[in-house]
Amino acid sequence: MDVSDVLADLLAEQAALDEVVAGLTDEQAALPTPSPRWTIADQLAHLTYFDRNAALAVRDPDAFPATVGALIDAAVRGDEAADEFTLGAWRSLPATELLAAWREGRAELAEAAAGLADDDRIAWYGPSMGAKSFLTARLMECWAHGQDIVDALQAAGVSAERPATDRLRHIAQLGAITRKWSYVNRKLEVPEGEVVVELTAPSGETWTYGVGGPDADRIAGPAEDFCLVVTQRRHLDDTALVVDGEAAHDWMARAQAFAGPPTDGPAPRPAEEA
Repeated sequence: MDVSDVLADLLAEQAALDEVVAGLTDEQAALPTPSPRWTIADQLAHLTYFDRNAALAVRDPDAFPATVGALIDAAVRGDEAADEFTLGAWRSLPATELLAAWREGRAELAEAAAGLADDDRIAWYGPSMGAKSFLTARLMECWAHGQDIVDALQAAGVSAERPATDRLRHIAQLGAITRKWSYVNRKLEVPEGEVVVELTAPSGETWTYGVGGPDADRIAGPAEDFCLVVTQRRHLDDTALVVDGEAAHDWMARAQAFAGPPTDGPAPRPAEEA
């Protein structure tokens, strides 16, 4: 798989979310989502800001670092200041205008990324990233924040479906290879030994990550559930994953496949919501 394949899957994932939000009303845009403080409008504004900045990082790597410094300055002033810095230009727009802005940002990124080669590196928040990893991270962001939107709409009684696809393989692989990051990011020692991950893809294929003998710690189950846990959209108890071994359980309790400060995933859902 080359960078053009990853870009094609990113565009398909964005289109799938667009089908969910295409008819979004102003009232629905104001619905709270599982992410603290954020409404559906905030989720879309977040995607818009970072898609546009991703396009800038590809097109003008000399200009991009200034945006990183500006975001850091805002973050130092607290969560609300950071939210206003990244979301403020779009979060209060009418739903139709917000969707138009998100689509424009996606188009900017698609145009900029069309010329990327596999060995290109892109400056980002933290170390630079290879082109495929860079676009994979954008796909993960779209899928994870899209999940928040789907959850919010469903909680409000709105019919919102986004069927799982094998595009999840990008997020599953990222989740598997960021096991060490989940510890390093918390300034914890990485436990010794491998954890084998065996996932069933939406298509029925089996995706396996890690190498270990029959006694190795293991995580097995639906790929979608694994992706929900490593992106901190579901608690392990609310999935069909089967986890064997202390190291595997410990990882799933702190898994974080995305960059940024360490955060904790959601608590288990109450029985009446499960």
